[in-house]
Amino acid sequence: MNNNPKIVVIIPAYNEENSIARVVNDIPKGLVYEVIVVNNNSNDATDAKARNAGATVLHEERPGYGFACLKGIEYIKKLQPEPDIVVFIDADYSDHPEEMPLLILPIINGMDMVIGSRALGKRENGSMTFPQVFGNWLATGLLKIIYKVSYTDLGPFRAIRYQKLLEINMQDTTYGWTVEMQLKAAKLKMKIIEVPVSYRKRIGFSKISGTLKGSVLAGYKILATIFKYR
Repeated sequence: MNNNPKIVVIIPAYNEENSIARVVNDIPKGLVYEVIVVNNNSNDATDAKARNAGATVLHEERPGYGFACLKGIEYIKKLQPEPDIVVFIDADYSDHPEEMPLLILPIINGMDMVIGSRALGKRENGSMTFPQVFGNWLATGLLKIIYKVSYTDLGPFRAIRYQKLLEINMQDTTYGWTVEMQLKAAKLKMKIIEVPVSYRKRIGFSKISGTLKGSVLAGYKILATIFKYR
């Protein structure tokens, strides 16, 4: 891969009007070809804030993190020339978009997928709830046992070669998205690395970790996905 790859960013967003512009604006200027925000049936001003920040906005009415990401993938399949690298990042401003080069450089140097690990990086106190920390520990432990791959995190901030993303053939439509990508990449023996990334308290209220129901549903889906593909 050359030193000037075509990079696109996919940001799934549900009711993130207070944070989405900050995420888009903090992506290093000149680094990416296009920033794509997938408005996942929001009922606030997420759409307008994202457009005003310069992002391409798509609409996915079916609720679900995976549905939003799949919508973004369908869009980039139509780009000509096709992208070299796809980056995923959340819309809540918990990740640091300015750290994106940390994920891209290893791919330029030959890796297939790079996971931004919050466990290895600097994490602000209170930025991850106990269910998140425990869920990551349990899920990564099961991935090591079942798929013989060592991860420290299922963090949403990640980069992957476009052709490898197509090879993985993502299917999950909700909470199992990140773990599906990581376990399939391991099964396909892709070259994977984790890099430390910073993590802070999100802007606004989490629709998953912020409620008992969301945490339980997410945990169940992650575990079900791990055992589904073994």
